[in-house]
Amino acid sequence: MSFSDDRIGQGHWTSLRSEDAAQLDAILKEFLTVSGAKCALLVDKDGYLVTQQGEAFSFNHDTISALVAGGYGATKEIARLLGEDEFSVLFHQGKRESIQLTLVSDRVLLTVIFDDQTTLGLVRLYASEAAKKLGEVITRLDETTTSPAGHSIGEGFAQNAKDRLDNLFR
Repeated sequence: MSFSDDRIGQGHWTSLRSEDAAQLDAILKEFLTVSGAKCALLVDKDGYLVTQQGEAFSFNHDTISALVAGGYGATKEIARLLGEDEFSVLFHQGKRESIQLTLVSDRVLLTVIFDDQTTLGLVRLYASEAAKKLGEVITRLDETTTSPAGHSIGEGFAQNAKDRLDNLFR
């Protein structure tokens, strides 16, 4: 995904400046290089794609972002039922492709798509490091911007993701 505008993104991310996006993209590119993963997406819990790097897949990025956010919302509820605040890492293995979700901050997920050309161990190791770096950038951005409409980030994310998923399947 390339950004040519000074202000990019969707949802809360419309105020993300191109230099901030470049910093996030550099961390994702480094992560892909060291991990051997194919694609890395930053998705907020409202289901918006913040940015992505790596292979272009045929799937719609808005669709995968909404599904990731919805899946995370459901898993967060499972964690709560089990007495956990949330699960910080989720992993789904397929025959050809696998996906890992890593919690970056209270509102952002690192979504990694990889195949058998790398290992889950490498992805987990480097995703953890990348999440820390991405989290530092997100924290800095949060300190310099305010959330829309004065509400806390992540508030209502489950309903927003549900609404976006409903729209996708209409």
